[in-house]
Amino acid sequence: MKTLRRWLKRCAWGSGILAIVLWVAWLLLPKPALLPPGAEFSRVVLDRDGRVLFIALTPDEKYRLPAKLADLSPEMIAATLEMEDRRFYSHHGADVRSLARSAWGVVSRQRLGGGSTLTMQYTRLRWHLDTRSVWGKLTQVFRAVQLERHYGKTAVAEAYFTFAPYGGNVEGVEAASLLWCGKQAHDLSLREAAALSVIPQSPTKRRPKTGGNPNLESAQGRLMARLRVARGEPASELDTAFSLRPVAVPRLAPHFARKTISAQPLELTVRTTIDLAKQQTIERSITDFLSRERSLGLRNAAAILVHAPTHEVRAYVGSAGFFDAAICGQVDGVKARRSPGSALKPFIYGLAFDAGLIHPRTLLDDAPRRFSSYNPENSDRGFLGPIPAGEALRRSRNVPAVELLARLPGGGLDFFLRDSGVKLARPPGEYGLSLALGGAEVSLEEVAMLYAALIAPAGRKGELSPAARWLVLDALRGSEAGAPGGLAWKTGTSHGFRDTWACGVMGEWVMCVWVGNFDGKAMPGLFARDTAAPLLFQTVTRLGLRGKFPPRPADVASVELCGDSGMLAGAHCTHRTHGNFIAGVSPIEVCSVHREILLDENGRRVALTDGRPGLRRVVAEFWPAQRLEQFRRAGLPRKEPPQLARDDSARDSGAPPRIVSPQNALTYVLHVGDSAKNSIPLEADAAAEAREIHWFAGVHYLGASTPSHPLMWKAAPGRWMIQAVDDSGRVAKTSVTIVAAH
Repeated sequence: MKTLRRWLKRCAWGSGILAIVLWVAWLLLPKPALLPPGAEFSRVVLDRDGRVLFIALTPDEKYRLPAKLADLSPEMIAATLEMEDRRFYSHHGADVRSLARSAWGVVSRQRLGGGSTLTMQYTRLRWHLDTRSVWGKLTQVFRAVQLERHYGKTAVAEAYFTFAPYGGNVEGVEAASLLWCGKQAHDLSLREAAALSVIPQSPTKRRPKTGGNPNLESAQGRLMARLRVARGEPASELDTAFSLRPVAVPRLAPHFARKTISAQPLELTVRTTIDLAKQQTIERSITDFLSRERSLGLRNAAAILVHAPTHEVRAYVGSAGFFDAAICGQVDGVKARRSPGSALKPFIYGLAFDAGLIHPRTLLDDAPRRFSSYNPENSDRGFLGPIPAGEALRRSRNVPAVELLARLPGGGLDFFLRDSGVKLARPPGEYGLSLALGGAEVSLEEVAMLYAALIAPAGRKGELSPAARWLVLDALRGSEAGAPGGLAWKTGTSHGFRDTWACGVMGEWVMCVWVGNFDGKAMPGLFARDTAAPLLFQTVTRLGLRGKFPPRPADVASVELCGDSGMLAGAHCTHRTHGNFIAGVSPIEVCSVHREILLDENGRRVALTDGRPGLRRVVAEFWPAQRLEQFRRAGLPRKEPPQLARDDSARDSGAPPRIVSPQNALTYVLHVGDSAKNSIPLEADAAAEAREIHWFAGVHYLGASTPSHPLMWKAAPGRWMIQAVDDSGRVAKTSVTIVAAH
């Protein structure tokens, strides 16, 4: 009896010491890294509603996403624990009962199940263990205990759900849910969860296949039966009939997704502003359009849709086919830089409105014009003569736009674009007047944001005033066949017919499209109105974009104007219309074209009523001589005012000449040895009664010309004060600098 007590006492002491040793060993277990060294994860891009747009491969060619228990479907967790480790929350990494049962199964040659816990399975993946040997199994047990000692159940379970193999190159339940079920893991149903949970035990044999996989279906059916029993639910024939089949890897909005991933390299999951429904509508519209127009040589297109109040990109189509190598489909046409043609003209007019140079009804000259060595032409090779500014913008006339750009103060369009976030390649001032016609390369996204600022400014330096923005949009509203009602739009065709653009504003939405070929192949004779504009109209219609035109700002006044001159209607103006101008800014004056005059019995003009018989009053038009010539050339001749009577020495107090060329404060470069480029035209706009303009450079008399024809001046280098004197003695002056280039 004493021996037994002594033995029991020794056992107690031994057990206590062993417990203390095990406890100390437990405390002293070194802390390993939970995740494999260098583990990397796929990048995921979501749309604005949380739907997956794009999932990228990891550098080791895996689809792998980190998992959080809180983000998983409860059915997924329950099915996995039922399949792998029902006592997961009752052990410390290794389950002694399960290990003993498994060992007895080996000895007795019975199938009593494996002894690995969920934690042990993760350690095998984590350290690439061969657990068929005794040493490998002991290492697996040690590592499992070690992980749970330092990280706990939740972290270990999340690691398992992140790295468990789910067939092929798919790892982790989040990636498996997307690629095998087409949804995120928090939305998995019980049957889907059961089907996924059986894959890690045999990822090669149970991988989902397009035609179904019997190995997967039978294993899934067995697990579902166990789950039904555990839940006290009756069996269902659908449990075995259900089958997982692969879904397409998410590759939606690929250009935008790739751009987003590059811009946010530290974020694994990026939620974007893309509206998937609108994105897919635009993609289909482009496909349909190009299939109809392929005979014209059109093979590619790009588009962007912007919600102006937020400046959010809601759709982004970089090409007509991301995976189409024949059209270089992976090139991003939204961020590619190309000549926009006339697409930037609205901002020239907006700046001119704000600078007080014009209002929408101001007459501009669409006539042959030379700006130093720059001689712009219209795309139709013709000229319309004097034309209201708003119509010149809407009809995209080149000469009026270039003339306005030349008159803009403060850096003009060049500085405006830079202040608006456009990245121009050349230093400020180097583009010159060609900027009006697409002389600088910009991206479709930059242009879209410029148009969005016409509705809602982005808070950048140098933006247009609300009044100027409203006047621009009002001028761009056209009624061209096919254009949706209420759409304000503008096109642009690049030099050489390589790129065609169209941008439209509808309510809060801005839609911009580009049509062309990424190889830079020219499309002679194809204009944006025939290519990009129809695509814009079709897409806006399919999207169902709607919206009210913005209300007129308080400082935009509507007044009665002379329909001929665009000035405030005077007492003698018979053709009247209404127009808008910016109060206190726009140049507005009473019409001086229509005047009441006295005619004698011979139809000659006299200055005063002097009692002679036969005098009568009539209204005549007094257009400047140069403008009369432009009307004539455009096929719209206007009547000249009657000649003064010979015995009447009166002269109208008309305005002095306005020097059109050379332009004030510009520097002109003359090319020595090139006779075609070493002369400067002297040209002035004079009062109606002026018949001759006399030109002076400093004290040197240069010669005389009629107001409608320039005098060519062979200038010498230096700084010159140019004077134009009409035959009534009225004088205009301008200062220019001449330099020589060899």
